[in-house]
Amino acid sequence: MSTFGAYFRLWRVGWVLVREGVVSALASEGLPPSVALAKSFVTIFERSKAKHQKRSDRLAQAVERLGPSYVKIGQFLATRPDVVGVEFANDLSQLQDRMAFFSSAAAKANIEGSLGRPIGELYASFGEPIAAASIAQVHPAEVETPQGRKKVAVKIVRPGVRQRFAHDIEAMYLVAHMQERFMPSSRRLRPVEVTKTLEQTTKVEMDLRLEAAALSEIAENTDSDPGFRVPKVDWERTGRDVITMEWIDGTRMSDVEGLRAAGHDLNLLADTLIQSFLRHTLRDGFFHADMHPGNLFVDADGMIVAVDMGIVGRLGKKERRFLAEILYGFITRDYIRVAEVHFEAGYVPGHHNVESFAQAIRAIGEPIHGQPAETISMGKLLTLLFEVTELFDMATRPELVMLQKTMVVVEGVSRMLNPRFNMWKASEPVVGDWIRNNLGPKRIATDLKDGLKAAVKLAEAVPEIAAKTEKFHHQLLHMSEHGLRFDEETAEAIGKAEARHNRSGKIALWIIALTLLYIAWMLS
Repeated sequence: MSTFGAYFRLWRVGWVLVREGVVSALASEGLPPSVALAKSFVTIFERSKAKHQKRSDRLAQAVERLGPSYVKIGQFLATRPDVVGVEFANDLSQLQDRMAFFSSAAAKANIEGSLGRPIGELYASFGEPIAAASIAQVHPAEVETPQGRKKVAVKIVRPGVRQRFAHDIEAMYLVAHMQERFMPSSRRLRPVEVTKTLEQTTKVEMDLRLEAAALSEIAENTDSDPGFRVPKVDWERTGRDVITMEWIDGTRMSDVEGLRAAGHDLNLLADTLIQSFLRHTLRDGFFHADMHPGNLFVDADGMIVAVDMGIVGRLGKKERRFLAEILYGFITRDYIRVAEVHFEAGYVPGHHNVESFAQAIRAIGEPIHGQPAETISMGKLLTLLFEVTELFDMATRPELVMLQKTMVVVEGVSRMLNPRFNMWKASEPVVGDWIRNNLGPKRIATDLKDGLKAAVKLAEAVPEIAAKTEKFHHQLLHMSEHGLRFDEETAEAIGKAEARHNRSGKIALWIIALTLLYIAWMLS
């Protein structure tokens, strides 16, 4: 029944995409003749109004009709241009995560159910909603403190959103499996793995305790950083379905004129934003992965405050070195080193030629060196790099694609504040410092320290490894002397599976026989 429901939901998605003109907006180039013919046929069902709309407007209309889950799916796919293509990723990135409010009564019931206390005990006052998205909505409230009443922001999960998303993700899995089965060229993109990532990140986003933990972690990481902070969490009033945090009075970064009127230095804000993001990425390996201007405020002191930490990204030490060496290699025009890093990290299969890959890297790097520094986009550079790696069978790395997409967004916000923003000059203090500490002599000391820790852990585990090896050896000897034996439960399971197989085969034979009899009767 679950599979049947997934097919039905997939049919509904297809119908909405056809009606809103999204299917007709797809490029026909490269499509198999049968698919191109089907595309031409279904366009007769699209609404006449859709024919006069831009593709991004058609897509937004379709997603709005499909519901909150598809807004979130669309926003996730906007971070994966390798999967949906650059043009559709740009269209999806324009989706507005603004939904209808749900009632304050439902919000209060959700809070009381999550925290186990009545609203009157938790908040001195609780206001009407001021913003609503696909997963949650925000209410202003006040709490009593020893210093008096303090204003807070209360974010509450939308009722029923988990059940709705669980049903809608089944259709996504169905599409992913069909894509892997019928489009072998797409297997490199790992569509099923992409869907698993979507499911996992959205489940995390729906548990507001985890967002609170992300805020807490970034607050610790950035405690001494200049010009950047995140809201403080009220843990007493935070649970799975609700998070209470400091209220931020400030100007959104999307309001450039408002920032200028408030007397803020826009050039300084642009530099601070990109430097903060690179510190989080390279130094901490933990970054806010949804840093669009609507999630960034500037307070009265000129401090950037980032909110909505539902989507975060992590990079391991290897990935951070990979990123830094790529950037450093492009700056110094050491394309062989950039290529070698890809092979050393295991991102490009070893059967390819390093020099040939370096040649492809050079095709990206050389045009950059002929441009003024302020026109060179680091995000664009990484986008071109991922396009080239496709030619060399580099498997999709979700964490790197999320980093690239976030970097494009952050760089775009910085250029919005300062049209002559020099990405490389602004980045140098952070990237240069990290490279000196992690790719120079200090790297050897760090690697030796990490190697020593690993050796100590291995030495501690040697007795356990030896005991397990000896046990495995005895089991092999026993199997060689007495043969392989299944326990009773395994044997019973095999028997049931065989019985089901035989039963299915018999049913199929009966259907075939009855069909033949029916055909013979019709012909007689």
